[in-house]
Amino acid sequence: MNGLPGSVLFCCTMNAIRSPMAEGLLKHLHGHQIYVDSAGVRSDAVDPFAVAVMDEIGIDISRHRAKTFDSLEDTSFDLIISLSPEAQHSAVELTRTMACDVEFWNTFDPSLVEGGRETVLEAYRQVRDTLLQRIKARFPLPSAPRL
Repeated sequence: MNGLPGSVLFCCTMNAIRSPMAEGLLKHLHGHQIYVDSAGVRSDAVDPFAVAVMDEIGIDISRHRAKTFDSLEDTSFDLIISLSPEAQHSAVELTRTMACDVEFWNTFDPSLVEGGRETVLEAYRQVRDTLLQRIKARFPLPSAPRL
C-alpha cells in the first residue's frame, strides 16, 4: 500500500489558476494512481498566464474546463484541498454529509499582481513552484529500491 488517497479534489475561487495548476501537477506526478479533479466556488476560463507557466515545465492545462462545486459529476473524494478561504468554506460545507478529509493550503492569487508581463509571470511561477513543493511533500513519489 502506497498510502496515497484514491481521489483528490483541488478547489479555489474561480477554478481558473490555482486549482487547475495543482490538478495538472498532481496528475503529472501520480495520475495513474490517484483520480484528480478540481473545482471552484465560481468558474472562469483557464487563465492564459497559468497555461504559460505550466507549459514551461511541460504540463499542458490549456484544455482545462472550469467547473464549480455544483457541477461536479462525482463528489466522492478521499481528500479535498482548498487553496483559497472562499473555497475552504465551500469544501467544509460539501463534506458535512460525507466522510472526507479537508486540508487548507492558503495559496496566493497571482492575478492580483500588477506590472509588466514578466512581473506577472514571475508571480504565477512562484505559485506553481509553491504548489509543486507542497504536492511533492504531501504525495511523495516512491523512492527507488536500494540495491
